Amino acid sequence: MSGTRFPPGSGRPLTGEAVLTRAFRLLRAFEAADGALSLTALARRSGLPKSSTLRIATQLVAVGALERRDSGDFVIGLGLLEVASLAPRGHGLRAAALPYMQDLQQVTRQHVLLAVREDTDAILVERLSALDATPVKYRVGGRLPLDATGVGLALLAHAPESVRAAVMDGPAATVQDAAAGRRVRQLVAAARAEGVVALTIANPVAGGPAEITTVAAPILDARGHALGAISLVSPSTGEPRTGLRLALRTASLAIARAAGQRPRPN
Repeated sequence: MSGTRFPPGSGRPLTGEAVLTRAFRLLRAFEAADGALSLTALARRSGLPKSSTLRIATQLVAVGALERRDSGDFVIGLGLLEVASLAPRGHGLRAAALPYMQDLQQVTRQHVLLAVREDTDAILVERLSALDATPVKYRVGGRLPLDATGVGLALLAHAPESVRAAVMDGPAATVQDAAAGRRVRQLVAAARAEGVVALTIANPVAGGPAEITTVAAPILDARGHALGAISLVSPSTGEPRTGLRLALRTASLAIARAAGQRPRPN
């Protein structure tokens, strides 16, 4: 869940706002680092009155979407995991990708990621990691920027033009300057032309290498639309070997076929 914030002074919910919409406001108030949220924190983040927050949260507990601890704090419930695991874009693609992800992970002893696009973000639907792999900060269900990660760039390269414009030119873009913007466009063009993209980025995890390299490839359907993207994340050792690029490209084609697609040739 992303930590969507709502205006703290919003008070009552918008006129006519459905109960289901308000329920999702509560669920999206949680962030990965939170663990548990008190009723007060949940009300503040969602922008709902405390009385409404308690009423809706109690209903969410009853159906398993939230759980309430002895302290009175709320956590995300396992009922959400049961439902989310059935999402066809994640579940079906994950089932097709797992054998190839396992092969890559066993050979490289690093991290192999699978992601799909949702609007202007990439959603991580699977991560396989060796016990001795370099420390990284990726979690299943987490959101990744399209313009600053390998899987994101692979997805962005095959996103609709409106999405590419929103990410690279819009106010929410993470591109900070003209040079960086040109670099992103070069990487997107390479991903479209070559079917694979490589990117070296700073590693935010303390105790790990200063930089990590991600090599990613889009998983395309017969029309050339991205079903998802697969990537390998490892310590940065310079330009990724040609063999890694070929391995990712081959895996992405195999996953597309396993998912029932016949990828369009480049």
